[in-house]
Amino acid sequence: MTAPDRRLTPATERVALETLRGTLQRPNYTAGEPARLAVPVADLCRAPQGARDRQLNFGADLTVIERQGDWAFVQATSDSYCGWVQAAGLGPQHPEITHRLSAPASHAYTGPDLKTPETMHLSLGARLSVTGIKDGFARLAQGGWVPVQHISDRPEADPAAVAGRLLGTPYLWGGNSRCGIDCSGLAQAALSACAIPCPGDSDLQRKAFPEIGDEIRRNDLLFWPGHVALALDSQRIIHATAYAMAVIIEPIAEAVARIDTAGNGPFLGAHRPPPPGGATYP
Repeated sequence: MTAPDRRLTPATERVALETLRGTLQRPNYTAGEPARLAVPVADLCRAPQGARDRQLNFGADLTVIERQGDWAFVQATSDSYCGWVQAAGLGPQHPEITHRLSAPASHAYTGPDLKTPETMHLSLGARLSVTGIKDGFARLAQGGWVPVQHISDRPEADPAAVAGRLLGTPYLWGGNSRCGIDCSGLAQAALSACAIPCPGDSDLQRKAFPEIGDEIRRNDLLFWPGHVALALDSQRIIHATAYAMAVIIEPIAEAVARIDTAGNGPFLGAHRPPPPGGATYP
């Protein structure tokens, strides 16, 4: 029997989500506690104080399955990814999310004035509850004011264009924010901004979308072992790569040759996510 994927299994050794009763044996089961991330970004770790698998952005909805000291084991609502986060960064799941941050990054200010002190930074995809607009700033129920130019209540239409906003972002293993991002984080951010559901890791992304033939089109995902890139057209990709320690644009042929030469190949082919449209947002 194949062991369940720990990344997508809402269970620790002690407790599992009630939905797993009868399929996964644990001493205890729970209905889970709804929560929402209340800090700009948080590491999603394999164990309390353990290695980072992924990150969560401000406003991410979560189900808390277990608490252990200063840590909480959670499952993200958006992609079902599980892991441990610092419990201090969690808040209640209300109020209703109305917008997402559409700019690569922004700040929340203490007032509707760019000269007031900033209270926190925000990254592309942060989920926001806007309660009003004043002087070109959106008031957040979570606290603070964000420039209206940086937010949107509608899905994007072009994942590649979204990825382009993160060009130059430093590479960070498991990163999902403007402060640092990895290959699968970039793909997920670009697709999610267009309301296209997307898993968090490249192997899961490869399984999620159908493989195509030789004709690569804009917004196709190109895969190597442990790596994913987003096609800008039939000749170029944008990806977060440790080769440059940044998000870069690179010719596909050069990337294939370089990765093969480094021994990190072979090229595994291209897969095509669905076009934008039809999914819920924000």
